[in-house]
Amino acid sequence: MTSQAGSITVDEIKKAKIEDLFSSFSTNAEGISTQEAQKRLQEYGYNEIEEKRVNPLRKFLGYFWGPIPFVIEVAAVLSALISHWEDFWVIIALLSINGVVAFFQEHKADNAINLLKKKLALQVRTIRDGKWMEISAKELVPGDVIRVRLGDIIPADVKLFDGEYLLVDESALTGESLPVEKHFSDVAYSGSVVQKGEMTALTVLTGMKTYFGKTAKLVEEAKTKSHFQKALIKIGNYLIALAVALIVVVFLVAMFRQESLIETLQFALVLMIAAIPAALPAVLSVTMAVGATVLAKKQALVSKLVAIEEMAGVDTLCADKTGTLTKNDLSVAELVTFDKFAESDVLLFATLASRGEDRDHIDNAIIAKSRNSDVFNQTKSYRKISFKPFDPVIKRVEAVIEDASGNKFMVSKGAPQVILALVLKKDNISERVEESVRNLASKGFRSLCVAKTNLEGNWEFVGIVSLYDPPREDSKDTINIAMKMGISIKMVTGDHIEIAKEIARELDLGTNILTASQIIDKSDEEIQNTVERSDGFAQVFPEHKYKIVELLQSKGHIVGMTGDGVNDAPALKKADVGIAVFGATDVAKSAAHIVLTQPGLSVIVDAIKESRKIFQRMNNYAIYRISETIRILFFLVSSILIFSFYPITPLMIVLLAILNDIPIMTIAYDNVRISNNPERWEMRKVLGIATGLGLIGVVSSFTLLYLGINILDLKTGPLQSLIYLKLSVAGHLLFFIARTRGHFWTVKPALRLFLAIIATQTIATIITAQGILVPAIGWYNALFVWAYALVWFVITDFAKDPIYKLLENAKLHR
Repeated sequence: MTSQAGSITVDEIKKAKIEDLFSSFSTNAEGISTQEAQKRLQEYGYNEIEEKRVNPLRKFLGYFWGPIPFVIEVAAVLSALISHWEDFWVIIALLSINGVVAFFQEHKADNAINLLKKKLALQVRTIRDGKWMEISAKELVPGDVIRVRLGDIIPADVKLFDGEYLLVDESALTGESLPVEKHFSDVAYSGSVVQKGEMTALTVLTGMKTYFGKTAKLVEEAKTKSHFQKALIKIGNYLIALAVALIVVVFLVAMFRQESLIETLQFALVLMIAAIPAALPAVLSVTMAVGATVLAKKQALVSKLVAIEEMAGVDTLCADKTGTLTKNDLSVAELVTFDKFAESDVLLFATLASRGEDRDHIDNAIIAKSRNSDVFNQTKSYRKISFKPFDPVIKRVEAVIEDASGNKFMVSKGAPQVILALVLKKDNISERVEESVRNLASKGFRSLCVAKTNLEGNWEFVGIVSLYDPPREDSKDTINIAMKMGISIKMVTGDHIEIAKEIARELDLGTNILTASQIIDKSDEEIQNTVERSDGFAQVFPEHKYKIVELLQSKGHIVGMTGDGVNDAPALKKADVGIAVFGATDVAKSAAHIVLTQPGLSVIVDAIKESRKIFQRMNNYAIYRISETIRILFFLVSSILIFSFYPITPLMIVLLAILNDIPIMTIAYDNVRISNNPERWEMRKVLGIATGLGLIGVVSSFTLLYLGINILDLKTGPLQSLIYLKLSVAGHLLFFIARTRGHFWTVKPALRLFLAIIATQTIATIITAQGILVPAIGWYNALFVWAYALVWFVITDFAKDPIYKLLENAKLHR
């Protein structure tokens, strides 16, 4: 609630009390010991928000109360009403087995998601035992001294005590859109984002005790549905609607023929069971979770499960040069001096404008260079009074230094144009600076300029530090693999265009590189085609990445974008697949769909390959599920309407539904052939091939029905058992057809899938041959059904290719 004039809200009182607590908390800049941290962890608990946990028993019982179990339960009740007690107990037993299997499969999926959450936990730098170290934010306790900087998500309620300032975004907590400036002794709240600055802080409140009582989550809940999942659920709804329509027709015919309405209702309900894709939720959950686990093993953590589908469709990947195409292992290459300054001066003042504890790659390279010279010893005679870390807006670092004589001066290092703008007589040296930068860039070197103030307080240009970041050994081969997979790689870098062209030449990427100035301030119509044809982008600021993604998407591309900084977040969110590269800030990770735990382009390409496998499995399942439903529904309903004959009993339909669904859950582990092109959801093709395969199955079932009546001379009971076994065996053989684009032998099925199918069909064969629960047909007829099903299996497999070609030709002529 908002405060009225002359009054304050309860929230404001609470906040004031918390700030009083912070102001009374004494600061120990040396942090605490590991032993003390363990004691406090026991006392205060982990720094996390307790999530609402679902009681396992309640979750298990939930598998018996959904719409699908309800239909089966009603069928069981109707069996009891008409005194079919054997059917009643069998249906209840099968329902229980299905519930137990679904529970354990989804339990495995939940465990996979929880594992991802642990791997994506926020990390924080803290002092333990007098040393800076990185720990999980979950293990943070009151009294810990932490370092927060640009791009970090603040992991607890903290009191700031060292540093100049922080600019903090609290919009996710307060709804206030403008960032808040924080200074010495101010309070920064858990879940807020550091947009500028760097400070040391004391942890005071953690977990549920924090003011806002919430922490940032980097893993989206598993319940979020992708476009593909939604499409499959729509297919399920379509199949149910089709079943309802056919059941209505069966009811009308039964009423006209004056048949028992209760028995017709029982059959109608179990017919609905055959139509409902009962395993769909479990198959989706298990396949996505298993896929996410496999991606994690390949060093790509899925923070949003929907990304698995989108990743399979990526056709354009905008890859950061630094750390993705190159090693991100910077070293100082050449030093360029100006005026009175020597190379040692350039390195000295660059080192004074660096700070090792920030883990900045540029600072580390400069400090490493100075350690290998006499410069590092010289730095000990200087004292750092203040330090402003790198700001992506002003593009430089600034520090106030005091020398041994007590004289104070400022040093700064940063982008050439920014440092040059500080210098009083820049016109005299600007041409030489630009020429030096170009020459260094042509060698693939990145330029960083250094300046210092003189006794009058005017800035003097000291020199240029050039840095080299060599391409990764695997980048060239990985780019070739990606191109063969139909993926266009576009380099994105903030470096000079000549550096970008040199690296592109080394990697065979193409040198049609655009600069940011060529894509901004122009209409989309003017630049769309140019951006699409380009090989990369140089001198790009993070805000330009958003524009690049938008332009590529407007041309119909599925775009992947890499990023690591706080300002990359909008582009990562805008991209179809945002990828936070190794070492990315917390903000970039929270905005991304995929978080890499290893540097390099090969990790991304591996993730795309795995995503295409997952997509293939779900596509195969869709084809199988639709064709199976068409095959059963049309055959059963046609038999009832045309021949007034129920080809299988309600119990057989329940057996068919349960035994055929259980092994299909192992589709998550099936072998598939990776597509050489980005995957797209083609509903027309899926429905077309599924319908064709399903109708062939209807023909084969009617042919067997004819043979059973006229050749085998079977009575009604054994005939129904014969048809049941055929539907069961042919159903799983149909899956072996649906899972490949070519002939069934082109891709070997996974062993666990194959064994699961063999096991369930062995059970179905024994049941019918021996007469367990259903009338016996004997082993001779059972083997005949297997032979018959295998013949039609081969016929259907060879008919599949012409159906695909027909659909593909129809697509070309549309």
